[in-house]
Amino acid sequence: MRLNKNEILASFLQELRRGSVVLCVLAKLKKSTYGYSLIETLSNTKIPIEANTLYPLLRRLESQEILKGTWNTETAKPRKYYELTAFGKEVLQSLKAQWQETTNTINDLLKENKNETK
Repeated sequence: MRLNKNEILASFLQELRRGSVVLCVLAKLKKSTYGYSLIETLSNTKIPIEANTLYPLLRRLESQEILKGTWNTETAKPRKYYELTAFGKEVLQSLKAQWQETTNTINDLLKENKNETK
């Protein structure tokens, strides 16, 4: 059974987002931020992320020592704030460089493809 065009496109877009969500999260954690605020910030920049995706990712990044989590219990609702560690900043810089290289290469391929279809 063949999927329709919209289902296929949605699947490909989900794969693209999944591959870039770590970079987006790290880019927004240059300053201490709590999870729900991060969800809102990313959604406002058209990078939607669900809580059931974000929180396991934050825990994994914390266990990899890319992020440092700190609880703030001084407010009515305790919140765990996350920020990049020194190692996390190095990882972010490496990912950014790789992202730029990859997007440049893909853009070149797309330009070639555009020229071939004329």
